[in-house]
Amino acid sequence: MYRRQLAGLSLVAFGLARPALAQGNRFPGRPIRWVLPYAPGGPADVFSRAVGRGLTERLGQPVVVDSRPGAGGVLGVEIVAKAPADGYTIGVGGTGSLAGALSLMPQMPYDPLKDFAPLTMMAAVPEILAVNAKVPARTVAELVALAKAEPGRLSFGSGGNGTGPHLAGELLRLRTGIDIVHVPYRGAAPATTDLVSGQIQMMIGEGPALLPFIQSGELRALAVTTRSRLTALPEVPTMAEAGVKDLELENWYCLLAPAAVPAERLDILRRAIVETLGDAEVQRIFAAQGAAAAPSTPEALMARIRQEIARWAEVSRAAGTKSN
Repeated sequence: MYRRQLAGLSLVAFGLARPALAQGNRFPGRPIRWVLPYAPGGPADVFSRAVGRGLTERLGQPVVVDSRPGAGGVLGVEIVAKAPADGYTIGVGGTGSLAGALSLMPQMPYDPLKDFAPLTMMAAVPEILAVNAKVPARTVAELVALAKAEPGRLSFGSGGNGTGPHLAGELLRLRTGIDIVHVPYRGAAPATTDLVSGQIQMMIGEGPALLPFIQSGELRALAVTTRSRLTALPEVPTMAEAGVKDLELENWYCLLAPAAVPAERLDILRRAIVETLGDAEVQRIFAAQGAAAAPSTPEALMARIRQEIARWAEVSRAAGTKSN
């Protein structure tokens, strides 16, 4: 009798241990670190937290957003590149950290084409050319005339060297022949603060960050860099309509993992992310930021990165851009 009871207890213990063992082998079995290489408060932060909440629900593990700003996003992206290739660290890449910075930094700490496993595109964000309300220019033509009348006096801000707003400002300088000074900040939020206070005069920045100040009258929108006008600013022309050709761009954000993460773990992450980006509430949050959720295949994302690297290398050579 005792031996039969002991055998029965052993079977129960084994039966309980098998699910526990399976749980230990299941991915993910612990929290996932989401590296945000930008300062809190900007659109990328909003996107990250919205998608992170959805992933937490779908994966059954907390997704912890870890903000690591610096060097236009390069510092945070480096953390992803050098993280253990186990699928427990993913991060946000963008225009600057995966393309623009290559033309500005003499030694990049990672190779955008070799050191990452691309997961998906996350968001595309329109940009706006805005000036402080005290700047005596109400059109792009007037701004160009003002800059040419006083070379080197006007300054434009960005969230750091190689970021989308920096590249856009350099492209504006190249396309119009004006002499304006770049002032890099540690994130878009402090750059926007100085633009509103008048410490800098202009910026081509993300629509979501600038729109509240445009609506309050503290900033003046002169043009948008998208192909068509924005619904939120129907009276503001595109760059092409304002007379500046070949200045069409948007800031974009994607999701990456370290290069050697096992394929089955990448597939789990991709499916959960794409499902989350298709969620109606997540799309509403993105739309409120003036952006669109933009999931893609890993192949399409890698092709986009290659195209952006080539594009901004050409712009940097033509403009003679150097890291400040």
